[in-house]
Amino acid sequence: MKALLLWPIMPNSFWSYQETLNLANLCSTNSPLGIITVAAMLPKDWEIRFVDRNVRLETDDDWVWCDIVIISAMIIQKQDFSELIQKGVALGKKVAVGGPFPTSVPEFPLTYGAHYLILDEGECTIPMFLEALARGDESGIFRASEKPDVTQTPIARFDLLDLDAYLAMTVQFSRGCPFQCEFCDIINLYGRKPRTKTPEQMLRELQVLYDLGWRRYVFIVDDNFIGNKRNAKIFLQALIPWMEEHNYPFILLTEASLNLAEDDELIELMVKAGFTMVFMGIETPDTDSLLGIHKNQNTRNDLIESCHKITRMGLQIMSGFIMGFDNERPGAGQRISEFIEETGIPQGQFSLLQALQNTAMWNRLQKEGRLVDGLGTFHQGAIMNFVPTRPVEEITEEYIDAFWNIYEPMPYLKRTFRHFMMMNGWRGKTNRPITWHEIRLFAAICWRQGLVRSTRLLYWWQLLQVMLSKPRLVYDYLTVLGVGEHFFNYRYEVRTQLRQKLAALKQVEKQETYAL
Repeated sequence: MKALLLWPIMPNSFWSYQETLNLANLCSTNSPLGIITVAAMLPKDWEIRFVDRNVRLETDDDWVWCDIVIISAMIIQKQDFSELIQKGVALGKKVAVGGPFPTSVPEFPLTYGAHYLILDEGECTIPMFLEALARGDESGIFRASEKPDVTQTPIARFDLLDLDAYLAMTVQFSRGCPFQCEFCDIINLYGRKPRTKTPEQMLRELQVLYDLGWRRYVFIVDDNFIGNKRNAKIFLQALIPWMEEHNYPFILLTEASLNLAEDDELIELMVKAGFTMVFMGIETPDTDSLLGIHKNQNTRNDLIESCHKITRMGLQIMSGFIMGFDNERPGAGQRISEFIEETGIPQGQFSLLQALQNTAMWNRLQKEGRLVDGLGTFHQGAIMNFVPTRPVEEITEEYIDAFWNIYEPMPYLKRTFRHFMMMNGWRGKTNRPITWHEIRLFAAICWRQGLVRSTRLLYWWQLLQVMLSKPRLVYDYLTVLGVGEHFFNYRYEVRTQLRQKLAALKQVEKQETYAL
């Protein structure tokens, strides 16, 4: 069997870092872990070609060569995903799909003619798919009622990747989250009982990356790395000597819930293991909104102090914020902006609330008759897909202003500096070489922020202060400034897209009024 594995194009978004990638001559932020893990589950006698369409496009020869096309996708990739399905069908190829998007919305790929739906987690459903192929089945939907044992998950086929194209490699330690935030689909996809790999398993995966020559960022893509704190600590205790022995070859990032601030030992272990940044879903500083979406874990302690504590202990925070919750008071955008300034968080991921299909929120809004678009479009330039409790125009304008203002270059540089000056300056000693990608990026930063923009004096003064007082954080500091270049540009796109959508919405409302 000849299989063509495809990863669809990711549109520009908060996570794409497109301008930063351009400056560093890179193609994509993160490697696509799911589809290359699928590749490791396929029979050894299959011939496999893998194409990440964010790095390069497949050729006509690839399509002619293959017997079957396997496509994985997230919802943000739905446009390219649908086009790839249609192309495969038109060319007479069997098309198999999987990933979080088809799992949540299986009717979508069926609409475009996909033959095989490999849903839920591949450890369970890929064997079903292979059995169906062996029987000669022309189509099939494969679902699992149970969650797999991730200790049996094979090492992803990192060898299929063009390593020089990515900012970060991705690995996974756990699946699932113990919390039940109303808007989140993670517990629907992976359950509330976190399942973890063994420390030995994780070290084998990291060793593969090391042996392939990777020496940059490694993103542990768990939705909540500390969902099982006990197992996370056991893994970190094994990881620390491995990182020390290998001279800290990787810069580690992950996602975690804010209750990380309640466990000093866990933070210390993460820093000692080489973690430099953690993404946290703060969502909103408004306690009433947090309680309304059942994000109770963010109400147990003071949010600002929790962030300050994590930062002081040595972890940079990236945070998610959402506007449009039910019963949200006016001025939410300003309150979020003030929170970001107070905590010094450089990267605040702003989003207008979208109802994800089959979440508790989606089910509730459906019953209430408030869904406008049951599927939605999930990026920062997308308007809300349901009717909120206050005017959508008001929420959107607040959002535009907040997103624009926090990513003004001068406030961004000041905030980043405060954040890093608050941090513990410890980093494991490394002999990791500086790459040409990094040199290109840092040179561009010096040119743009240190010479061209009005930030020039501030840039050099702050950089000198970091170099003198936090020398081991200089690399991280410059990288965050480089990431800022994406946001400085992307805010224009967000503003334009949302203003266009608001204008279209007003036009529809006017037409409906005339019709009455």
